[in-house]
Amino acid sequence: MLSEEQIERLRQTGIRLDRAGRLWHEGAEITHPGLRRALLRWLDVRADGRTILRLDAERYAYIDVEDAHLIVVSARWEGDRVRLRLNDDSEEELDYASLIQADDATLYCRVRGDRLLARLSTPAYYALAERIEPGPEDSFVLVAAAGRFRIGQR
Repeated sequence: MLSEEQIERLRQTGIRLDRAGRLWHEGAEITHPGLRRALLRWLDVRADGRTILRLDAERYAYIDVEDAHLIVVSARWEGDRVRLRLNDDSEEELDYASLIQADDATLYCRVRGDRLLARLSTPAYYALAERIEPGPEDSFVLVAAAGRFRIGQR
């Protein structure tokens, strides 16, 4: 039987997710589309905040994340609601209240039930920008889903 220390060493994958959403292992980019999609779909965060690749409740391995877990590759309006397409080929509605802006004006939001952070790509940003307005106290708001959602600061 393996000790907890041995199990923790085995959980070190050496996989890194860079800011551009590329996956790397031992200096080589992981380019196989099916493997990339699977790894991105397995992304999760433990209760202690560490990012993992989760296979099930008991089996997981660690992954290093440079910036956001996922990238919003596109956004489209359906009436006054926004649908996001993520770089793992999944879609979900924007969590409007989770929008935040970094110092460099990059927008981020929470995805997968608030578990992961996603960075909006330029095309996704421009899709939202058409309904972003000035808000109180030098802030901005997104007008969507029958509301006005203040964009927080990262």
